[in-house]
Amino acid sequence: MICFPTCKINLGLRITNKRADGFHALETVFFPISIKDALEIIIEPDTNAAPISFTSSGLAINGDPSDNLCFKAYGLLKKDYPTIPNIKMHLHKTIPMGAGLGGGSADGAFTLVALNQLFNLQLSVDKLMQYALTLGSDCPFFIINTPAFATGRGEILKPINVNLDGYRIVIVNPGIAISTKLAFSLIIPQVPDTNMEAIICEPVTSWKENLINDFEAPIFNSFPEIANIKETLYQKGAVYASMTGTGSTVYGIFPTSIIDTLDFDFPTHYFVATSS
Repeated sequence: MICFPTCKINLGLRITNKRADGFHALETVFFPISIKDALEIIIEPDTNAAPISFTSSGLAINGDPSDNLCFKAYGLLKKDYPTIPNIKMHLHKTIPMGAGLGGGSADGAFTLVALNQLFNLQLSVDKLMQYALTLGSDCPFFIINTPAFATGRGEILKPINVNLDGYRIVIVNPGIAISTKLAFSLIIPQVPDTNMEAIICEPVTSWKENLINDFEAPIFNSFPEIANIKETLYQKGAVYASMTGTGSTVYGIFPTSIIDTLDFDFPTHYFVATSS
């Protein structure tokens, strides 16, 4: 079985409170975009083999394979369904990591969905989302993978209509690693004085002054190169540009009519892609 985990951008991101359990309460809109990894899962015919064999290609994935969310997703299901067969899993990685795009979370969530289909476990969407939440706060979103207004720590999801007809999204990642712990340490949580759900329903041309990512100000102060990317996107004609998540990826929303005319002069090591 082959599937293609997609990633996401945050349309606005407000940190509203630090909870007693240590997590931060937030408000954001998760929006899926068509930049994808590729994940293949096959049944291991050798019953004496290890329960899971995990390999990868594309972008280098640091760390022990057992820490990968694909690996962990299989472990979650194997624990509750011990009779599921051993597997071989290969991940081809193209989504930049640690970039605010949720690529790792998507890989884990798509693994759960794929295994559910492959082994006919008949798990409901709600049950898959419960498993996904044990992998990460934004993992449940990738189970439904449609635009959603997210609250709580990112796991409380409400479908929302986001009309980007006539626009394309340009993604720019400069390869700067942003520590999530550092990013949150720079934030003072506060209840926003604007209604994100209402703002999202307004035309995208009105978002520039109203749709805010709380992490931008402190991250841009520490990493002016990232701020420069946002400014460049506006100079090139974006109607809205923002950092996604805690960075370092920045995206711009452009009228489809000018996409083919865009000529960016970013450094060659930048990851630049256009999504529908």
